[in-house]
Amino acid sequence: MPFSALGLSPPLVRAVADRHYLAPTPVQVAAIPAVLGGGDVQAMAQTGSGKTAAFVLPILQRLATSRRESPRRLRFLILVPTRELAAQIGDSIRHYARHLVEPVKTICVFGGVSINPQMMRLRGGADIVVATPGGCLIWWSTTP
Repeated sequence: MPFSALGLSPPLVRAVADRHYLAPTPVQVAAIPAVLGGGDVQAMAQTGSGKTAAFVLPILQRLATSRRESPRRLRFLILVPTRELAAQIGDSIRHYARHLVEPVKTICVFGGVSINPQMMRLRGGADIVVATPGGCLIWWSTTP
């Protein structure tokens, strides 16, 4: 089955081909159509199984086929546990979005670094924010 059979636009199929992906993985076959249809998806798969593309490609498809608002407002928030994963997902988003007609503004935000440059990048809005709480995670429990 080709990626185009999953309902992805030609620019996204081209970006996937740029990465030399020949066919979608099982997690992508299951997730992409469900997300494009507006469904919720929970998936677990091994490292290297294509999970990032499984959720990023339908996000980009939805952005590409929807009307851009002005001023730009946050459309998607992706929360991840580490800054390394946030940076990796941000890079993947930029790669997959590079052939889209309208540019997609993606910003990575994480703890442990100066907040001011991150706040400046958020001015003017963003389509996608990839974030991690860093050292700011607070755990609350009512049990001793």
